[in-house]
Amino acid sequence: MDQVIPAICNVLVLSSMYILAALGFAFLFNMLGILNFSHGAVYMIGGYVGYLLIVTFGVYKWLALPLATIAIAFLGVFFEKYCFRRFVGDFNGIVMICVAITVILQTTVNIMLGAKSLALPPFAEGILAFGPVSISHERIVTFAIGAFLLVLVIWFVNWTRWGMQMQAIAQNIEGASLQGININRISALASAVGCGLAAVAGCLMGAFKGLGPFMGDFMLVKTLMLVILAGLGSLTGIFLAGLVIGGLNAVLPLFMSGGSSEATAVTIVVVLLLIRPRGFFGHEA
Repeated sequence: MDQVIPAICNVLVLSSMYILAALGFAFLFNMLGILNFSHGAVYMIGGYVGYLLIVTFGVYKWLALPLATIAIAFLGVFFEKYCFRRFVGDFNGIVMICVAITVILQTTVNIMLGAKSLALPPFAEGILAFGPVSISHERIVTFAIGAFLLVLVIWFVNWTRWGMQMQAIAQNIEGASLQGININRISALASAVGCGLAAVAGCLMGAFKGLGPFMGDFMLVKTLMLVILAGLGSLTGIFLAGLVIGGLNAVLPLFMSGGSSEATAVTIVVVLLLIRPRGFFGHEA
């Protein structure tokens, strides 16, 4: 029991962060067919922007989190307008521009702050203890923020005019355009929301696990695994896939070394895809 409850907390924390990061990737892919391979670098930059605001400029941490989110959201608008928009439908072009963005962002961070591991100050200090079990306030707060944002995204996508327009574009971009939907504006909004969510995940994971210039590579792999396991084109499946991958990454290290647990998690995901090639909620094109 001493390990069960902390393990459950780790599952919830990792799952919520993976889902937040993956939603931004899924938004652009579902709407425009853009595989944003620079999404991991955006997640990394979000964490470092939070670090600079809090540690370098002394901004209050609960103010720095929304400021970093807004800054990266504007960066998402910039990327969509000047990098992604002109390469819609051009897979090779998208791959090249995303690789360029990733290299530029990683190199910039490496030159400015170095390759050493950094850590954001915890957003919540202290330990919650009940009986023999103790859970850090940081994990509780991280999960609470992640869960709140996930509920907010569900509401936004399903109940707001902008969210419904995003769904319309995802279903049929030409039909949505004929109905008077401004494709460019909604695409920019989707990119802003997606990058903002990635920034939140980057800041929270920066306090939870630390920061590094190449931390986005790991998250990008997790995002791709999650989106494919969920089923291409499915936002609903991302939540289930996030719980599966978060659970594997939180529980397996309790029974085996880090490298073995990661390889086992990937193997389990591959087996699941062999059973369901289109993912949990994927459908035939």
